[in-house]
Amino acid sequence: MKTRRLPALLAAPVLALALTACGGGGGGTTESGAQLVSDGTLTVCSDVPYPPFEDFDKGSPTGFKGFDIDIVSEIAQGMDLKLTVKDSSFDPLQSGLALNSGQCDIGASAMTITADREQNLDFSDGYYDSKQSLLVPTGSAIKSIDDLSGKKVGVQQGTTGKTYAEENATGADLVTFPSDAEMYQAIKAGQVDALLQDLPVNLNHQQAGGFEIVQTYSTNEQYGLAMKKGNTALVDDVNAQLKKMHDDGTYDEIYNKYFSTK
Repeated sequence: MKTRRLPALLAAPVLALALTACGGGGGGTTESGAQLVSDGTLTVCSDVPYPPFEDFDKGSPTGFKGFDIDIVSEIAQGMDLKLTVKDSSFDPLQSGLALNSGQCDIGASAMTITADREQNLDFSDGYYDSKQSLLVPTGSAIKSIDDLSGKKVGVQQGTTGKTYAEENATGADLVTFPSDAEMYQAIKAGQVDALLQDLPVNLNHQQAGGFEIVQTYSTNEQYGLAMKKGNTALVDDVNAQLKKMHDDGTYDEIYNKYFSTK
């Protein structure tokens, strides 16, 4: 559950003008009038790797795999569009830069819907309920967030996990990383004592061995698919496909593929 948060933008009007200037002239539209970067193609940006939501897979048609990738693949198929996935760093996605400048149609990157982000992005309906979690080496003396004072805690830049740690991990020394890949390497190398981030991502690390989740935190967060501000036709199209997936059971099949406890 990659819950990531947009910091407040102090120069939003200037940013909006800049994005308008560099993002003109879409490559095509759907029958509903939704704007597309490339005609006949749904172009999706995602911050990879972030398993189980997105990861590299040279053997797949798009070159990527994961829960988010399966979701947008179904959406593209339902809209009779070809799917193209691009690897992107998270900050340009969650700030609106990548979408509003026409780099992609959808940001599918375990992105939490927040009021700050909604100032610069439009979101689909929520498609995943998110929790935060605390990961430590197996046998660590850290048993809860109350034990983090004086400890080095890895968090990801621009995420709600970082915000949660800032607000709740009293006395912790927060070490910020650009992505989960660097965070995971840091805890394996003993450079940080714990990781505070989305539950499914930490579950992935726990399953790999050597680490355990000692606490989870309900934050009433939902992931949404992000789109260019004002592209309401695309938002409507995506929501219609998400509803169809829930109605016909496709969503449950994808969810159980990655998150079933059975």
